[in-house]
Amino acid sequence: MSIQKPNRPNVIVFFTDQQRWDTTSVHGNPLDLTPNFDRMAQRGTHVFHSFTCQPVCGPARSCLQTGLYATATGCFRNGIPLPPETQTLAHHFRAGGYTTGYIGKWHLAGAEPVPEPQRGGYQYWLAANALESTSDAYDTLIYNNQNDPVKLPGYRVDALTDAAIRYIDMHQQQPFYLFLSFLEPHHQNHRDDYPAPDVYNTRYTGRWMPPDLAALGGSSYGHLGGYYGMVRRLDEALGRIQDVLKSLDLLENTIILFSSDHGCHFKTRNNEYKRSCHESSIRVPTALQGPGFDGGGQLRSLVSLIDLPPTLLDAAGLPIPDNMQGRSILPLLKGAAQDWPEEVFVQISESQVGRAIRTARWKYSVHAPDRSGWRDAASNHYAEEFLYDLQADPYELINLLGFESHQEVTALLRERLIGRMVAAGEEAPTIEPAPLRPSGQRRVSAIEAQS
Repeated sequence: MSIQKPNRPNVIVFFTDQQRWDTTSVHGNPLDLTPNFDRMAQRGTHVFHSFTCQPVCGPARSCLQTGLYATATGCFRNGIPLPPETQTLAHHFRAGGYTTGYIGKWHLAGAEPVPEPQRGGYQYWLAANALESTSDAYDTLIYNNQNDPVKLPGYRVDALTDAAIRYIDMHQQQPFYLFLSFLEPHHQNHRDDYPAPDVYNTRYTGRWMPPDLAALGGSSYGHLGGYYGMVRRLDEALGRIQDVLKSLDLLENTIILFSSDHGCHFKTRNNEYKRSCHESSIRVPTALQGPGFDGGGQLRSLVSLIDLPPTLLDAAGLPIPDNMQGRSILPLLKGAAQDWPEEVFVQISESQVGRAIRTARWKYSVHAPDRSGWRDAASNHYAEEFLYDLQADPYELINLLGFESHQEVTALLRERLIGRMVAAGEEAPTIEPAPLRPSGQRRVSAIEAQS
């Protein structure tokens, strides 16, 4: 007897933690770590230029759950729970007739285990607020709906994937929205290392290194091999989810979003792994498959994490709330890109109170020298910090701020950044220009400044 399938597409968010975009073959990594992601990107829609809007765990997750910038929800740093009245994707999907589930790392509550009112409206719950604190690579402890501790067997990626497979199997007859949130390839905090599964523990040590890490070093010589092993196991988990959907005849009616909360710079830009404006912090791998996305090809527009919540609702045929601050990418796939923003906007916290924009060519960032990134969400005064020409310097090794040749581009980017801050709900600040310095042979035309 055949099983009745839901009419609406199922939705699965496959969410990794601290994964660089260039861990994938479709972004040039030569180690073949991600064959399942690469196949998904080639057959579905590959968001080639994908960026977080907040390069730290909790704030980025608040943006993805709500479609609001972290300053709008108040969750501008780790440790601030989502306000109880906040509407999340779980609320919107439930209102649209979906059953909802959350498995893995949450990082948006004020207690462990997470009280039911702080779970963002998800019905099925098998998660921990700070998975890095409740578990280890081969010691996975999370909590169920009753907040009973649940010990899952296997390597942590496999343990959470097994739980997701059980959830999918139990919900074949109704449309479901499942958020599967891994800790990997994030470091294991109490040891400050990257524990790969045993089979990959040393396989990638001393192999290919991205040029920014090769130039700057940081902790990458000791950590990158394990990090790559974690990425490899995550990709195998993605393949398992795809296989299960295929075996249950659900693959063609299920939207899968693969993305990450932020990247990893391996202590090359500050004294830890993220919380900076650099590509290594903010650029992430993103692809979608399923109804609305199959055959979408490579999308070259700049897309922010803030755009993913309205995209998922749009693809599921559900209304997009007026207060969401991103926009669906589905019109881009149909060629309607006329009014798409020419830059992505990034808020930075904890390490500093910072703001940045990234255009197709330029990266421009500012910081508030008299504010604390832990105490203050924003400032009314900033100072310029970085300017990079990503066309000439894709690995962001030369800071161009203050160069006489780049005064026009800096002025234009300054105004664009202020405009994005105001659009995000912040007050228009003053930005202190960097001191002028000679630029040698560098020249920038007015046309280049606009790119």
